[in-house]
Amino acid sequence: MIICSAASAAGSSNPDSDFNPYEVLGVNPIEGFDMVKAAYTKKRREAERIGDEATAARLEKAYDKVMMAQFTNRKKGVTFGSVKVSKDIKYADNQPIVPWGPRSSKSSPRDMQINMAISAVFTAWVLIKRAAEYKPLQFLAFVFVYRIFEKLKAFEPAVSPSFTEDGEDSGRGIRMGKRLLRSLALVFGCIAVISLAYTGVLNFIEFMGGYIPVFLYNNQELLVTSSSALMLYIMASYYR
Repeated sequence: MIICSAASAAGSSNPDSDFNPYEVLGVNPIEGFDMVKAAYTKKRREAERIGDEATAARLEKAYDKVMMAQFTNRKKGVTFGSVKVSKDIKYADNQPIVPWGPRSSKSSPRDMQINMAISAVFTAWVLIKRAAEYKPLQFLAFVFVYRIFEKLKAFEPAVSPSFTEDGEDSGRGIRMGKRLLRSLALVFGCIAVISLAYTGVLNFIEFMGGYIPVFLYNNQELLVTSSSALMLYIMASYYR
């Protein structure tokens, strides 16, 4: 009886043995793993900012528990109901061919609506103001650089800061620089693809001995800007 009582007391003394990780992270169990990761990163940063080590440790345990559950069900392809395992976990053994290339990461419905509104506004600008030339495209590019920069920041894994003698985080500037360079590369890469495609179509028509349609020739800014707006919406909403 003494041994059974001691074992029972020992088993109930661990408050984290049956805690719900989704309640700790503040997300719904049916949410995708990307949303869980974003919530963990945000709450972890807030806890580190105010120096709450207990909350940070509890968040880390909850995140590890969710991640291990997905690893366990990796071969099955589901974790809860019809929710699919995150691609980052399902294909964790596969390294990306181009490390700096776009990676699949769907945004929240609200962010997708914001991206769609941004693309629509700048497309309407170039449609109404034909004399604006490439100004709408320039502003469009910098707006989406900011949008992708913030998305990369939200999905960036939490790291332990390394402080210098002056109390500054030595790695913060490097991380921000990498996010900025990646944002610029993704945005201007999209614009470069659209510009090259437009030039390629014109060159192909000339190569085949045909005449370039007046609409294509006189609406270069309109076609490049509207196509770039569509491609940047897809990039900011479904990739990072």
